[in-house]
Amino acid sequence: MATEKKEKKDDKGYQLREKRESGDVLIADEVVAIIAGLAATEVEGVAKMSGNITKELVAKLGIKNLSKGVKVLVNPPEVSVILTLVLKYGCNIPDVSKTVQTKVKSAIETMTGLTVTEVNIRISGVAISDEETK
Repeated sequence: MATEKKEKKDDKGYQLREKRESGDVLIADEVVAIIAGLAATEVEGVAKMSGNITKELVAKLGIKNLSKGVKVLVNPPEVSVILTLVLKYGCNIPDVSKTVQTKVKSAIETMTGLTVTEVNIRISGVAISDEETK
């Protein structure tokens, strides 16, 4: 079954068409951001994602935001990603960043069919203790 990539985008995401008679599949941009965030946090050396002050306040209220520290720019069939990370003290920043870029690119492309054009990494801090990773 050949996948025909969609050329239509609305405010909530983009569509993939697998077969016209079976309907549309709509994937929200937020889902792409969550995929990127989860893939990044699986990499050894990443302590946590870093977000803006609003997202930090929401997190303190106990509301989990799985796309914290992730910005995606979707222009089907391409997507670019910006990740803001806090790394663990002592890790090799270039190596961890390269691993994150590879893992995020692979996860998004495998799960959505989009082509990832770039994964930009911003290091916003270094976690020295385990307490700082929460």
